[in-house]
Amino acid sequence: MRQFNILCRLAAFTALAVALFACSSTATHNPTTFPFKLDEERLAADKISTVVIAHVNLSGVSRNYLEKEAPRIDAHVRSYLKENGFTVLPQREFQQHWNVAVRAYGDPVDPTSGKTNMKAFVRIMQSVRDQMAKNTDLDAFIFTDVVELEVAFNGGLKHLARWDGVTRKPSLQGPGSSVSSDFDWNMLAAVASLKISIYDMELKRLFTGRGGIDATEAIDTRSAESRYIKRRYILENKDNIMEGIGLAFYPFIDMQDWPGDRNNPPDIVDEDG
Repeated sequence: MRQFNILCRLAAFTALAVALFACSSTATHNPTTFPFKLDEERLAADKISTVVIAHVNLSGVSRNYLEKEAPRIDAHVRSYLKENGFTVLPQREFQQHWNVAVRAYGDPVDPTSGKTNMKAFVRIMQSVRDQMAKNTDLDAFIFTDVVELEVAFNGGLKHLARWDGVTRKPSLQGPGSSVSSDFDWNMLAAVASLKISIYDMELKRLFTGRGGIDATEAIDTRSAESRYIKRRYILENKDNIMEGIGLAFYPFIDMQDWPGDRNNPPDIVDEDG
């Protein structure tokens, strides 16, 4: 009887452990997952195996402090793609052909406004595509734009913010470790997301997705006004970056812990911006 009781306890413990593991490995649902755009028909017709990451943005020029982080983000994207079986060509090949085309057609980005002349952009991309098609087995171009949004850290007692599939806590900057009791938690703070756009060799869009990374502003503990200020160091958390990359590529690349509802994914939208 004693041995039977021990076996029963072991069985119960094992069942509990399995249940806890299942709960811990299941992503918490986040309704802010981005409504991706996916051309399933084109992807089914043409297998994508060799890609290149463009060094330029598709959505215009990023803020200076975000632009500085772009090479590091691209390096993580490159690793993520390789881990998922893609061949990633050196970015310098794209950059060399891009620079040659810019000399021929002019810079598509207005230096004063930061806006992109899409007609010139397309002509340059056609030139780059033609040159890379001659010398490589390239299947697709990947654009990685770090974009900035605004959200409020007003979710529950922990003051959480949710956007593009992530949940983040507010950060503090300054000598203090607490927030004034009269702080307005509905105030908007700047946050960053990674936008992924993939185009095939006909320059037809195959996929657009976006994943949240982290806040670029923190609560200023030195100010009596209780306001947000630009963080001294931004996008430095590798785990947050990799989560954002996984979200941005889903479902082009499956994400095991995708926090959306797989049975009822977000409405697919045609977003060209």
